[in-house]
Amino acid sequence: MNNYDIIDEFGYREDYSYLSDVINHTFEKLNITNAYFDVIFIDDDKMHELNKTYRGIDRTTDVLSFALEDNNKIELPIRELGDVFVSIPKMKEQAISYEHSEKRELSFLVCHGLLHLLGYDHTKSKEEEEKQFGLQREILNDLNIIS
Repeated sequence: MNNYDIIDEFGYREDYSYLSDVINHTFEKLNITNAYFDVIFIDDDKMHELNKTYRGIDRTTDVLSFALEDNNKIELPIRELGDVFVSIPKMKEQAISYEHSEKRELSFLVCHGLLHLLGYDHTKSKEEEEKQFGLQREILNDLNIIS
């Protein structure tokens, strides 16, 4: 059984219960079982700090994933995937900029971060980018989270 926690350090006041569908559908689509991870909502200052400290990039970003798995040869009864940090202010800004709902943007960012925890990395090559972004589109389309 998969499990996750959403930790709202930001104080996001909107309903985000739909994220359970996004997360569970992602796990089902990829046949992932017995996995655990956290989603943490934070502000831009915290995201800027994380991005600078761990990536050496001196600005905020929308989502960061910190994967705990780096060796797929280790067999454990539960996979501890890691953490996905989402900047709620950046998410809101992008929803406006891309002219779609906060639901669509937050769903995309959580799905994107989860796929990174599962080993997808769009920064490696054009093929990896197409694979990850195609899967994200497919997952959100399956759930009718379009705009």
